Amino acid sequence: MSTSPQSPQQVRVQDPILTDFAHGYKHNERVGNLLFPPVPVAVSGGQVLQFGKESFRKYHLRRAPGGKKKRITFGYLGKPFSLYQDAMECPIPYEHMRDATVMPGIDLGQQATTFGMDVISLQVELDQAGIATNAANYNSNNTVALTGGDKFSSSTCDVPAKVDEYKEAVRSQIGAYPNVGIFGPSAFVAAKNNPFVVDRFKYTSPESITEAMLAQLLGLQRVAVGKSIYFDDDDESEDVWGNNLILAYVPPLAIQGSVTYAPNGRISMMMPSFGYTYAMDGHPLVEQPYNDRSCDSWIYPVKHERAPVLTGLEDDGLSTSGFLVQGVA
Repeated sequence: MSTSPQSPQQVRVQDPILTDFAHGYKHNERVGNLLFPPVPVAVSGGQVLQFGKESFRKYHLRRAPGGKKKRITFGYLGKPFSLYQDAMECPIPYEHMRDATVMPGIDLGQQATTFGMDVISLQVELDQAGIATNAANYNSNNTVALTGGDKFSSSTCDVPAKVDEYKEAVRSQIGAYPNVGIFGPSAFVAAKNNPFVVDRFKYTSPESITEAMLAQLLGLQRVAVGKSIYFDDDDESEDVWGNNLILAYVPPLAIQGSVTYAPNGRISMMMPSFGYTYAMDGHPLVEQPYNDRSCDSWIYPVKHERAPVLTGLEDDGLSTSGFLVQGVA
């Protein structure tokens, strides 16, 4: 009898069906991947590929016959990154699977995977929002804290005009307007009820002004509202995205369709973007379920190894491809 060790192909350490299910997982209240699209990496640490002003500089490219060609590097290696792994196990008690003869059917497995992704995706959302809503991550020209009559909830604030100002601040530095806007819930309510916005939709009540309508009015490809909440140590609920608006430029492919957690094969980290979520290739990952007799349950382990990073930066490490508006309402 052979005693040679089994190969990874012989011993499956992941459940391919449920991993595919996790890759297609969607949560209607998660919006962070619109700002930080997932891209695959093969190692758990390295350097962030950041984007400077290379494509906007004036170069002397004219070449004499036989002369050397100008060589221009696209992007540069910036700050180090290190992936971190969220991992949890979802048990399915025997009592919930009495009709199963061997192990839980795929429906029960999908329920366990969905629960695992619900929990893990909230942690991803919190990490992404923590970066995007931190004014210290932005160039000083790319953030503002609103007060008094400048708040979107003020009757004197011309929201479309103000957003045009914020967009122009980004365009003047990167050569492109922001194409996505992420509103906190109270910020979105203030924007759609603003008199200058309501006036643009004279025959529409504020309650029926949608994210798509506001996107068209503000000249953005996508507007999304970060509705997710979390409970703090005192069991009080908090909005993940706070009372903020984030405008950013990301690859157009990243803001089409639903937000999923597997990297989009058409999006590369070589594309300039406000940020990316570096994800270990193949993650999120659902490992093979195992039987735990100590609690009479089948256990489904779910993992996600990733790190959201800012990539559209100046040399001083501050973002110029996004604009943060605080205290919107």
